[in-house]
Amino acid sequence: MVEGSMTQGAGQGPEVRTPTGRDFRVPAYIHEPGPYAHSTHPGEVARPLDGTEGYPEGYTPTERDLPVINRGDTVLLSVDPEAVPAGQPATGPGPLYVVGDVHGYLDQLIAALQEKGLIDAAGNWSAGTSRLWFLGDFTDRGPDGIGVIDLVMRLSAEAAAAGGYCKALMGNHELLLLGAKRFGDTPVNSGAGTATFQAAWLLNGGQKTDMERLQDHHLQWMARLDAMEQVDGHLLVHSDTTAYLDYGDSIEAVNDTVRETLTRNDADEVWDLFRKFTKRFSFRDEGGADAVRSLLEVYGGARIVHGHSPIPYLLGEVGSEEGEDGTGPVVEGPHIYADGLAIAMDGGVTMAGKLLVQQLPLAH
Repeated sequence: MVEGSMTQGAGQGPEVRTPTGRDFRVPAYIHEPGPYAHSTHPGEVARPLDGTEGYPEGYTPTERDLPVINRGDTVLLSVDPEAVPAGQPATGPGPLYVVGDVHGYLDQLIAALQEKGLIDAAGNWSAGTSRLWFLGDFTDRGPDGIGVIDLVMRLSAEAAAAGGYCKALMGNHELLLLGAKRFGDTPVNSGAGTATFQAAWLLNGGQKTDMERLQDHHLQWMARLDAMEQVDGHLLVHSDTTAYLDYGDSIEAVNDTVRETLTRNDADEVWDLFRKFTKRFSFRDEGGADAVRSLLEVYGGARIVHGHSPIPYLLGEVGSEEGEDGTGPVVEGPHIYADGLAIAMDGGVTMAGKLLVQQLPLAH
């Protein structure tokens, strides 16, 4: 049975909402070739590439490039056995947590935050001086992206009042939603034919209910998000790509460049930014560790932590079609790879994986 999402406004109690889009699955898109050919039908099993085919220069993310793994109603998600810290320090910063891609799955987010002791049964911040970072991609594919944004915004205020913080990074789906709202069907220079933000947003899981509920304060919040940050030796980014290097030689420069690009409100510029943020798999396979080092050398940190690319795809585990054996990819926790320099946090919640909330640091 598909559960409704819990939303809560000021002075209101929980409200059960019947999601109309939860079962609308579209695959993610990639810029660089991965291990699976794109599927043209939901649920189609991917075909391995022979390694000789790649996407043309200037490829734009308007095609369905990764196979869909349908969520099964009987999927049992494994529970991270890591215990919640016994207490918070009296002074100084509290424990550091990161959250992978949420994609509108508000119920799963609430459950994962409660499991870690970050929010209480009523959904309020209960972690004192703890520090919480979301790695982006709050909307699209799942049923309640606006509800997710509202929760993160509220927790940001509550955590700050308690001496901790709750912060968020810019994901490619934030750029996609901003672009769809601002530019709609305005043609953009995609480098591979005509494209529009509206078409790309719908193709990649855009939910009409999110667009209907999108308000100015949501847009302003998304447009001000940082693209990257370094915390306790962890370089936090959304996408597993080296494209950040195109936007500056320091964390501050990258964040300023991204915000300035959005402020100029030029459709082609924002599209180029969105396109680069969709790149993925740069840290995987041969040369992946060197790609990570190229970022760490410029921006600092000992490890990079990212979302964006679902762990099942990084591992080459695409599961099976619904109805064959009723199973999906098993995601126990974050994936450490690239000589131990990279931590992947997208557990694949849209494909019956797991929405990951993880305390850092992780052991090598």
